[in-house]
Amino acid sequence: MQHLDKTSDLKSIQPEVGFTLSVKKPIGWTSFDVVNKIRYHLKFLWKKKKVKVGHAGTLDPLAEGLLILGVGKGTKVLENWMGEEKVYSGHFKLGCVTPSFDAETEEMGHKSTEGIEFDQLLEASKEFSGYIKQYPPVYSAVKKDGVKLYKMARRGEKVDLPERVVNIESFEILDWNNPIVAFRVKCGKGTYIRSLASDFGEKLGTGAYLVSLNRESIGSCHINEAFEIDELLSALNEVSD
Repeated sequence: MQHLDKTSDLKSIQPEVGFTLSVKKPIGWTSFDVVNKIRYHLKFLWKKKKVKVGHAGTLDPLAEGLLILGVGKGTKVLENWMGEEKVYSGHFKLGCVTPSFDAETEEMGHKSTEGIEFDQLLEASKEFSGYIKQYPPVYSAVKKDGVKLYKMARRGEKVDLPERVVNIESFEILDWNNPIVAFRVKCGKGTYIRSLASDFGEKLGTGAYLVSLNRESIGSCHINEAFEIDELLSALNEVSD
């Protein structure tokens, strides 16, 4: 299956065969926003009523970074991409928590982070290596009895979270500027970085939540080769003229 990024010649696109491509998701967009934008544009360019477009793994609206999209028959191989190792970087804030484990909801449970040293962060990070157990955030698209957790949470329902085992290949602490921790994680399928933030804060006894996130890579595909959305749309326009 042909995979396209900004180093590719888009003249080689064969709509009837399908393809996958690397795209940067901006902060504030949902993953579906990106899919919808590309789908609408391709329908217009190819003069088709229907073009199948999907993605290989959701990024939260407040996150940015690499999305792998599948177009046409390319959607059939997205499951393969979902199983690829991923690399994320970003920042946690220590000293408080939020219901969503990120900046989408209000801070609560404030605690002092005075005296927390970089070495303590390194030591705590060692607990999150290899295969570990995680609970997804209540505010997530994970389903319980066929219903997405965030819908149950917004209705005020009590949610028994489904446990999952995930693989953390590496968890690096890059910098500590109290109360902000810079990190990089290499992980397997199904890992919630928001849950990692929450569990890391619990281990330290301070609480923590995710304040920024960037998906740098999926398998061999890196964000540096991914199309900006406007860049992709312009390139598609050029090859269709």
